[in-house]
Amino acid sequence: MTKGNSTKITDELYAYMLAHNPPLDAVQRGLVATTYEKFPDAAGMQSAQEQGPLLAFLVRLTGARHIVEVGTFTGFSTLSMAQALPPGGTLIACDVSEEWTAFGREAWEAAGVADRIDLRIAPARDTLRALPVEPHIDMAYVDADKESQIAYWEELVPRMRPGGLIVTDNTLFHGTVLDESGTGAGAVVRAFNDHVVADTRMESVLLAISDGLTLSRKRA
Repeated sequence: MTKGNSTKITDELYAYMLAHNPPLDAVQRGLVATTYEKFPDAAGMQSAQEQGPLLAFLVRLTGARHIVEVGTFTGFSTLSMAQALPPGGTLIACDVSEEWTAFGREAWEAAGVADRIDLRIAPARDTLRALPVEPHIDMAYVDADKESQIAYWEELVPRMRPGGLIVTDNTLFHGTVLDESGTGAGAVVRAFNDHVVADTRMESVLLAISDGLTLSRKRA
């Protein structure tokens, strides 16, 4: 097997990439900075800065009007997707922390998109199970506890409309997916990746974006 691209992403090249992507607006920049200030030990859970514009791009590309997010943290990804929704679009955001999401609520209000976001503080599996069972979701973003990824997938896939898109973050999980004898979150993500590849209801690609990003499209 040959690797087609061996470009090493240095700090300078990363900055160059960000400079050639859509820039974060003032509210987005403020939320990113606040997250690192208030939660320095947990800030790695925030979606990478380049993922905000990418998620917004995917919302517009798919024409999504109904989005479900599993794992909100301080709400950067939520904000990015909600800003890209068309009039009348809605985003259900699933999280278990009032503390973390309080910062998201402030940012959503400041950006004028709070009315598009339905934040549900509860175990995400319970929230997903309570959704209508018919296919109606246009796009989903999954960035939550890795141990439940397959369970979230199995709740989401039947509810995705044909052509609907599931975006799953951290599917390389710091490279630990290569350890066949590993345990913990890396092993769980490895099992999830195998589950996705084997699911004939979806067509998927795993991309080396940030910590690994899998895009999965519901087959007609």
